[in-house]
Amino acid sequence: CGPDEAALEAEVNGNWTPQEKALHEARLKAKAKRRVRKSSSRSESLSESLSGELADGDSHSPKGKVPVPNDRKSRTGKGRGLPKKGGAGGKGVWGAAGMVYEVEEPDVKDPNYDEIAQGDTVYATVVPELDEGELEKTVNPIVQEYFEHGDTKEVQMLLRELNLGHHKYEFSSLAVSLSLEGKASHRELTSRLLRDLVGKELSESDMARAFDKILKELPDLMLDTPEAPQMLGQFIARAIADHALPMAFLDRYKGKVDCDHARAALDRAAVLLSMKREMVRLDNVWGVGGGLRPVKHLVKEMNLLLKEYLVSGEVKEAERCLRDLEVPHFHHELVYEAVVMVLESKGDTAVKMMCKLLQAFWKIGLVTVDQMNRGFQRVYDELPEINLDVPHAHSIMESFTDLCYQESVITKQLRDSCPSRGRKRFVSEGDGGLIKN
Repeated sequence: CGPDEAALEAEVNGNWTPQEKALHEARLKAKAKRRVRKSSSRSESLSESLSGELADGDSHSPKGKVPVPNDRKSRTGKGRGLPKKGGAGGKGVWGAAGMVYEVEEPDVKDPNYDEIAQGDTVYATVVPELDEGELEKTVNPIVQEYFEHGDTKEVQMLLRELNLGHHKYEFSSLAVSLSLEGKASHRELTSRLLRDLVGKELSESDMARAFDKILKELPDLMLDTPEAPQMLGQFIARAIADHALPMAFLDRYKGKVDCDHARAALDRAAVLLSMKREMVRLDNVWGVGGGLRPVKHLVKEMNLLLKEYLVSGEVKEAERCLRDLEVPHFHHELVYEAVVMVLESKGDTAVKMMCKLLQAFWKIGLVTVDQMNRGFQRVYDELPEINLDVPHAHSIMESFTDLCYQESVITKQLRDSCPSRGRKRFVSEGDGGLIKN
């Protein structure tokens, strides 16, 4: 600032009001900005003149422009002045169309480098091997469920998911032990399971080890199942016939068995194989289970059951025989056959015994209401045909239904639905021998 401006500033600081002082400072700042703009425009014009002089000496620079280092713009003077692509690149594009990239070797210095992944490493799910305690807890539900559905393929699938290790043979021994405590149909299913597992999940040597273990445990098994030696002998014979056990299994024990129970089981198997050597399989060693039996066979078995009961009078034995048939849906046939025997019998003995039998089956729930009603209704429907062979069938039927109702074997509705033959009464001769209804 000059001396005049300094004097003027001193005067302002001394005599001006604050508003005037602020206005004066704003004018000074605007004046300083104008001076800066003028100086910048002069420097730009000077640089352009210098660049023009240099462009005259460089013939390779297009349009008189000076090449600047690291400039990404085109230097040929063509295009829009955008960065070069070479026909490829762009957003979301890796390269030009048809470009083939070679396999790059992994860089050891790469922070994502995995030394294990570069080798021939195979990743797999590892299932821990089951110990002896866990084996029984795992196998028992599988076998019990198999007794319900009877699908051997499902059991094979479940075994593939388990790691039994060197305890694989124990699956067969556990299955046989469980079936010994069950029904005949369970033992038939177990024999089929052993047949289907051999060659797929188990070998013949595994099966032989399983039966060796069962023979050693036979005295303990007899505590729950006294017939275990005979049943085990049937299992061994069936397994040999199904090619689940080697033919030389019995020969290994000749003269080497000290246990009497094991000797009885092996003798039972040898007898069955010698009796039916011409058969490929001992399919009927356990009988045909439950509803798989023919209807004629079931009817014959029930007839035999009732006839034996009329001779012996043992209700418990009749109950056991009926349960062994395993056909609860067919118990109406037993009721039907029992009532028909009453109609064809002579005297009151059969009437009282059959009523007692049906009452016992009714109380223990062996014969349900539906089966009882269905059996009596079948007799009602066939009563006209039965009456041809038994003239007094209607009267016997009425007395038997009354007795059953008194013993709470049948309902009142079922008793009232019993058909009765219409009776005709002759009047005295004074009425002319007419028949009155």
